[in-house]
Amino acid sequence: MVYQAEYMWIDGTEPVSLLRSKTKILPDGADLPIWGFDGSSTNQAPGDNSDCVLKPVFDCPDPLRGPNDRLVMCEVLIPEDMSPHPTNTRSSCVEVYEKYQDQEPIFGIEQEYTLFKNGRPLGWPANGFPAPQGPYYCGIGADEVAGREIVEAHTKACIDAGLAISGTNAEVMLGQWEFQIGPLDTVSVADQVWIARYLLYRISEDFGVNASVTAKPILGDWNGAGAHTNFSTRAMRESYDAIIKACEALGQPGKPEEHIANYGTGYEERLTGLHETAHWSEFRYGVSDRGASVRIPWQVAKEGKGYIEDRRPSANMDPYTVTRMITETCCEYLAEN
Repeated sequence: MVYQAEYMWIDGTEPVSLLRSKTKILPDGADLPIWGFDGSSTNQAPGDNSDCVLKPVFDCPDPLRGPNDRLVMCEVLIPEDMSPHPTNTRSSCVEVYEKYQDQEPIFGIEQEYTLFKNGRPLGWPANGFPAPQGPYYCGIGADEVAGREIVEAHTKACIDAGLAISGTNAEVMLGQWEFQIGPLDTVSVADQVWIARYLLYRISEDFGVNASVTAKPILGDWNGAGAHTNFSTRAMRESYDAIIKACEALGQPGKPEEHIANYGTGYEERLTGLHETAHWSEFRYGVSDRGASVRIPWQVAKEGKGYIEDRRPSANMDPYTVTRMITETCCEYLAEN
């Protein structure tokens, strides 16, 4: 008897990395071994020295196959010395998490995405535009939502895979949806967002639909797609003073520019100061303010403890990079102040 292991990894495509995968057939009970791939076909190696190594780092049940099959997230290594490949963002994420693990950082990530069919958002007319935004957010009914069957299949798959999916909802633009992963630590939440993205892509594929994480899928007076990132440390979950310090940490000189540059592409089109965003060139935080760079939820202000929401990351962000940066910036500042 055998089982199937779907090895997946992040490639070297720029400016937005792609998720790649391939299947390994293994004897029942066998451990997940390291594996190789052709890096010259994924923008990760030249043709004359093309081998790269896949190192399994996180696995879970594969809900699209059988009960013994696995989904396997991998880090990419260089074969000569088994060091992290330059495209391996998980390795540095692990280092930062281990450095600040005593502060108990945890995240919840809200992954927005847009479903496309035949080059148009799902549910849009073949020509022209649907009715203006308004009824679509958390909408119910065939005129308000499109693609619910995909969302339901994806949600069930995430649950069956054992992922920490904590919610879903229709978003502001017709054909746009969101799922949430967390709360989990700095590394685990990023592992699970990538696995959840894989399941979304694969299930959409079965429906003949493309799930896109483009930051501004339709230009004009339509909402973009983000990956709002909720964050807290033990101190923040106990003290409002720590909440304010975390916000101030993200606003330190040079930090807003550094973070924005690593929060995914398309932010200039998405973070315009309209459509529930702050302008990408400014930084501010506020209570219950969805037009701020960082929102402090109203219940956090009322209870004097909790978490903050960084609203700047784009839907196409690399969660390893985003959680690493927020952990490092906030935990370093909290440790020093």
